[in-house]
Amino acid sequence: MDVRLLEATDDPERVICTGARNDYSAPFVGDQSFAETMATIDGETIEDKKCTLIGRLLDHGHFGPFEHPQATFAIEGVSRSCMAQLTRHRHVSFDVQSMRYVAFDEVDPEDVREGAMVVTPPSATDPDWVGRNQRGGGVDEETVEQRETVFRESVTSSVESYQELLDLGMAPEDARFVLPIGTEVNIVMSMNARMLMHVADMRAAADSQWEIRQLTEQVLDLAAEWCPITFAYYDEHLKGRKNRLAP
Repeated sequence: MDVRLLEATDDPERVICTGARNDYSAPFVGDQSFAETMATIDGETIEDKKCTLIGRLLDHGHFGPFEHPQATFAIEGVSRSCMAQLTRHRHVSFDVQSMRYVAFDEVDPEDVREGAMVVTPPSATDPDWVGRNQRGGGVDEETVEQRETVFRESVTSSVESYQELLDLGMAPEDARFVLPIGTEVNIVMSMNARMLMHVADMRAAADSQWEIRQLTEQVLDLAAEWCPITFAYYDEHLKGRKNRLAP
């Protein structure tokens, strides 16, 4: 899995603060300098003032100003299963790598057997891994070796069947029906800062599935660089309050 920030609103926290101050400002914020807009906010420096205002907004649930800054992320190599969970967030915009127009006819099935093209869940290789809905706890080495063998043989056979169907002239959009739900996909997604916090509420939670949790944590790391005051406050004070920050 690889997650990168493609594009994002410049100076997002200036945008957030300007939007919020507009709600309580008689003068038109478009005619003011940012220093004038923030003049009545507590703080020695403009950064201090942004920290004060952003913390106050998040603490009081005034989330509207966080809908102004937008970010676009590129995601490589998550499963179609993970994609199905992610795309349930309907206020996020997505472009998804097509299996109608992208054929995987040149992938070597032996590479699939070694882990290419299909995401391998940790429960197939780690005897100590315990999933949320798993019956029982960890397993012994022999059992996990059997799991991995069954998993590898199954996904390799699926890819071999897919490529055989392509060779027989079936269109990729129909041949794809035999591919596993763990088949890797690339995604581009865009959302505002408020929606990003909501997705994190839902998908970085302890009871989320491991893959989308890993994805969300990587997105949060990038968000912390892009919009540092906001996501530092979110991480310290709000993260983990599942389903509290509605989209």
